[in-house]
Amino acid sequence: MLDFTRSPSPDDLLVLLSVARLGRFTAVADALDTTHTTVSRRILALDKQLGGRTLERTPQGWELTELGRAAVSAAEGIEKSLSALGTGVRNGADAISGVVRVSTSDAFGVHIATPALVRLQERHPLLRVELLSATRRLSRNRSGVDIEVVPGSVEVDQAETMLLADYALRLYAGAGYVANHGMPETTAELANHRFISYLESTLQVAELAQQRRSLTSVPAQFQATSVFAQIEAVKANAGIGMLPAFMAEGQQGLVRVLPREVEQKVQYWAAARPESLRSPAVQAVMGALLQETSRMKDQLLPA
Repeated sequence: MLDFTRSPSPDDLLVLLSVARLGRFTAVADALDTTHTTVSRRILALDKQLGGRTLERTPQGWELTELGRAAVSAAEGIEKSLSALGTGVRNGADAISGVVRVSTSDAFGVHIATPALVRLQERHPLLRVELLSATRRLSRNRSGVDIEVVPGSVEVDQAETMLLADYALRLYAGAGYVANHGMPETTAELANHRFISYLESTLQVAELAQQRRSLTSVPAQFQATSVFAQIEAVKANAGIGMLPAFMAEGQQGLVRVLPREVEQKVQYWAAARPESLRSPAVQAVMGALLQETSRMKDQLLPA
């Protein structure tokens, strides 16, 4: 239970709420336009006011103690009251505001998240979005972000996960490559062709290399961390690539390879700390991502 006789500072409670959502002092400092030292000082002051520790350091980042969870519940009430007050000041206008940080792969970020979040901001001008691009597996701590969107399977503790969509990976080649090297007619013939893929030494998502490795044991001749670079390499006739269909289908100069034999389905998952999901702004962003993936279902898994 909170000891309100010690008069905890509402500002300090809101700082704690930000730490609970982002998990890292530096990320909170960036979001609140302050310094890491100031965030640490505010948390220490709050601990002194409440008579105990509100946070404990774990391998997954800062986590709330029992006292911290009670303090965050109070902070959420303050946040809700301030939001309602702001709405009243604006004569009933919608008041979803604040900063929401989203980490995702470059493909999802450009083709799905960006248009969805821009439309969301048109309805909620006070909402600020920071989009970070990285193709990786789900992190253990999700520090520094409110929502993390990743391809592939997920196994995580202390987070809420949500399946956003399935999407297809298919083989494509440039028209010039096919003209010069021929079109493989069986999967066995793929061993005689050049491949384009992710940089294997840095790739964290096994599913993105799984299908190609089952087709050939030879390392890809062109490897890149960015799927956009891979698409450009395929279009430049450097080889055959396993590409997201929603990015490659219908692109001029790209030819589908072995359409009946090769296709891989991968999933996009979203994860967030429970404290983040209680934020109206984070809920709005998550809803926009779900709505956009639903709208793009036929593009993500084209016939």
